[in-house]
Amino acid sequence: MNRIARVPVLAAATIALVASMAGCKRLEARDQLNKGVQAYKAAKYEEAIGHFQKAVNLDPTYPMTRLYLATAYMQQVTPDNTSPDNLKTAQMAINTYQQVLQDHPNDPGSLKGIAALYYDIDKFDDAKQWQMKVLQADPQDAEAAYTIGVIDFGKALRNATKVITGANQQVDGVGNAKLPVKDCKDLATQNSPLIDDGFTYLNQAIQIRPNYEDAMAYLNLMYRRKAEIECGDDAARKADIAKADEWREKAMGVRKEAEEKANSKSQGGIVMK
Repeated sequence: MNRIARVPVLAAATIALVASMAGCKRLEARDQLNKGVQAYKAAKYEEAIGHFQKAVNLDPTYPMTRLYLATAYMQQVTPDNTSPDNLKTAQMAINTYQQVLQDHPNDPGSLKGIAALYYDIDKFDDAKQWQMKVLQADPQDAEAAYTIGVIDFGKALRNATKVITGANQQVDGVGNAKLPVKDCKDLATQNSPLIDDGFTYLNQAIQIRPNYEDAMAYLNLMYRRKAEIECGDDAARKADIAKADEWREKAMGVRKEAEEKANSKSQGGIVMK
């Protein structure tokens, strides 16, 4: 009877010890997290990664630590660099963000982080897919819609450059009216879906954020891609260029208005005597 009576007491003592150890580890993890944040703010990213990794090891259940770790990895990634070392660092950041998403599937920081990383290492199809996930989680995310439009434009521009230079011409920005019909139709096959998709998402970005200057600027550029695939329809080509100019003027107007507001605010504290 005595031995049976002692079991709950022993169990309680063990639970208390485990809880105490867990509490200590959490405190150590927070300490490592704070040290990592300080290193990160000082742009000492390697040191920050070390602290964040220790914090993760001490308390794997705390998602904020993995977010900081992934962000520190991300700072080590050089855009447009597809060297093995850079790709490895990007993948470590992506893997860490994905670990957060296992428990928090709609975490905006992780979704956006992965999308940005794929964009930085020129994996644009993957970047687009992840930006769509950002929009699924938050349909009001104007930057995600804008970025999808930018990706569509970039792919369309590469296609246009390849076809037009292959026809011994240069991209002239006003529709390349003298592009041979065969080349134009080949380009239309490649670019029509990209242009339609790009218009959809760039307009969505502006619906969410009416004064989105960058989205307006890319609508200007996208209409110039559309002008290149009108294939002999000069009236349609000119109409596209007119729309391009219209969006360019809108973008410039938004920029001018923003600059005037900024100047007005900066002068507001000056008192003339």
